[in-house]
Amino acid sequence: MSILATMKILFFSAKPYDNTFFERYNHYGFEMEFWETHLGPHIADAVKPGTDVICVFVNDKLTAEVIKTLFEKGVRIIALRCAGFNNVDLDAARKYGLRVCRVPAYSPEAVAEHAVAMLLTLNRKTHKAYNRVREQNFSLTGLIGFNLFGKTIAVIGTGKIGAAFCKIMLGFGCKVVAFDPFENDDLKLRGIEYLPFHEVIKLADVISLHCPLTAENGYLINAAAIAAMKKGVIIINTSRGGLINTKDTIEALKNGRIGALGIDVYEQEQKLFFKDLSGSIIDDDEIQRLISFPNVLVTGHQAFFTQEALVEIAESTLHTISKLLQNQAVDNDPSVLV
Repeated sequence: MSILATMKILFFSAKPYDNTFFERYNHYGFEMEFWETHLGPHIADAVKPGTDVICVFVNDKLTAEVIKTLFEKGVRIIALRCAGFNNVDLDAARKYGLRVCRVPAYSPEAVAEHAVAMLLTLNRKTHKAYNRVREQNFSLTGLIGFNLFGKTIAVIGTGKIGAAFCKIMLGFGCKVVAFDPFENDDLKLRGIEYLPFHEVIKLADVISLHCPLTAENGYLINAAAIAAMKKGVIIINTSRGGLINTKDTIEALKNGRIGALGIDVYEQEQKLFFKDLSGSIIDDDEIQRLISFPNVLVTGHQAFFTQEALVEIAESTLHTISKLLQNQAVDNDPSVLV
């Protein structure tokens, strides 16, 4: 028996598709257990001794308290099956000697294409047209959009996902400007101009967010930033909910400063997303207000959700776990954070 076959991985926030893809690509013989509950202080103590790896997703909360509890239970590795890691206290992981890994690039095109889908839907109002035609209403009144060709698109963050989005927008014949502390030479050769944040948002007809959430850029989109934008700008966020100040955004939607908003993420999404709440009363007034606007499109953290992405997430996560458990060299591996 392989030594890996004696190792146990406990999954939090697990959905049926997680079970399917991780079981399918478990070529290492890991023992795997799937819990639907999210990880936080309320449940950390339920982790049983003998669990080697905790595998978590975007809305699991790995605070210093949680990480200390995991350490005391004998957990050795925290594996994020996502790219972002703002929900993990990395300093606490270092303190207690836990390794932390992620999936830095599971399918950039999946998220970029979803951002484009949201933009096209909001602009050309295909969701409204679909509902009208089903009721035998073929009127075009209220469905007018605009050509994307020739418009200025501001891309905030040009990592793998942002770069994929830039290339799609170039294909539409748009002018693309970008903000990122680390400029992409390939994108510059394609004609994309890098400018400071306050300049790109002034120029943009459309702003798409593709940067990670950090301590420095929380509420990047706030009242001051919105005031500097073109009136009627479209904002798309498929990155992290905390990049947008929801209260300020609602006010800008009310007064017409923002022309349309597409969000696949939401700053309080851990209470809502990945759950069927169709029979519940949702007590989050801000999400209810957002949903009520005719020019707002909300999807439930769906951008990553393609066959290709789920295969890459499962394969990459399990491969990195196997390397860490066998103490193989991981120097300069972007999958390994700690």
